[in-house]
Amino acid sequence: MKILGRRLYYGWAVIFVGALVAFSSGPGQSYVFSVFLDPMIEDTGLSRSVISGLYAIGTGVSAAMVMVVSRLADRFGVRVVLIGVAFALGAACFGMAFATGGLAFIVLFAALRALGQGSMPINATLLAAQWFVRRRGVAVAIMGLGFAASNAVLPPVARFVIDEVGWREAYAGLGLMVWLLVIPGAILIVRNTPEERGLYPDGDPHPPPGEPHVTAGSGAPDKRRVLTSLTFWMLALPLATSPFVITALIFHQTSIFAEQGLSPAAAAAVFVPYAIASAACSLGAGVFIDRFGPKAAFLGNMVVMSATILFILFVVRSPATATVYGLMLGATGGTAQVIGGVTWAHFYGRQGLGRIQGSATMVGISAAAIGPLPLALAEGATESFQFGIASMLVLPVVASIAVWRARPVPYSERVMER
Repeated sequence: MKILGRRLYYGWAVIFVGALVAFSSGPGQSYVFSVFLDPMIEDTGLSRSVISGLYAIGTGVSAAMVMVVSRLADRFGVRVVLIGVAFALGAACFGMAFATGGLAFIVLFAALRALGQGSMPINATLLAAQWFVRRRGVAVAIMGLGFAASNAVLPPVARFVIDEVGWREAYAGLGLMVWLLVIPGAILIVRNTPEERGLYPDGDPHPPPGEPHVTAGSGAPDKRRVLTSLTFWMLALPLATSPFVITALIFHQTSIFAEQGLSPAAAAAVFVPYAIASAACSLGAGVFIDRFGPKAAFLGNMVVMSATILFILFVVRSPATATVYGLMLGATGGTAQVIGGVTWAHFYGRQGLGRIQGSATMVGISAAAIGPLPLALAEGATESFQFGIASMLVLPVVASIAVWRARPVPYSERVMER
């Protein structure tokens, strides 16, 4: 494949499939589920707190499952695992079309979250991290455009289908979409590492400095400390701030807006500016990270997150201010996505990355699982979301201090924790 006489690096084709994977993760993401929440409550008779609790339980189970999936990717390669995950996510969407009762919802929430929020994104991230090093930030950002497109397209489309034919039929349609968009590309295009095609990351003529030759699926034991490493937790917990806050706000977005006099349609429309800002800021973050590193990008993003929380508390009262809020939330969400996709490969390298990235994803999913429940409980106790939202202002401050004090050693110095 050549462009203007120059051979296009095959890794960009892999990134294109990764973007489709990111887009197709939507059925398990909170921005899509938020559109289904009120119709599900009306149809099933379950309360908001009960569904929030079931969702939290399902998401918590998925946190453990994503660690298994990431280790399978280390052992067998991303390509095989991705095909299986995409098939299972589509099946879980079809299962939601027929779900009744609390047990079924727990199982299907766990499946959707494990596969959509967890396993699909981590496989896309692992592909980007394997195929790029020098330009990893930009590659992860381009792959992340799939998330931005998913934010923009799937909530309003899902709302339309729900209004026309029902929420169960809408989930069935999402399942078919996953199969059609992901499985063919995973089979025909995806390869686990550039080395499988006789290439090196970024299309360079030599391997990255300080990294060994990477062989996906080698099954070689990785003895680096992860869950018992202070360095890991000094990064993982702060990085979990974004999924905690953003998931909580998006999950209850329709009701938060209703409390402030805005319609469900206005709440769904916010995802369009969210997606635009997410796409623009993720690309900018990718360039910034490639030059200055992920830590500086994280500290700046916590400032934006704090401003976003203050904005929803005191300013959002009209469609115009809701649009600005969507832009702000999208900016912090898109930047956080790139930071999370780059940080672990940046500090731990490519070999055995699934084990480390999977552990970090487990922490992030757990944070997302917990996020909606405190807001639901606070709203139930105070009959308002204001106190719960205001309480989240402390999180960016604490996260910034932790990351500022963390001193991980870059993989380029070939010093890894053991």
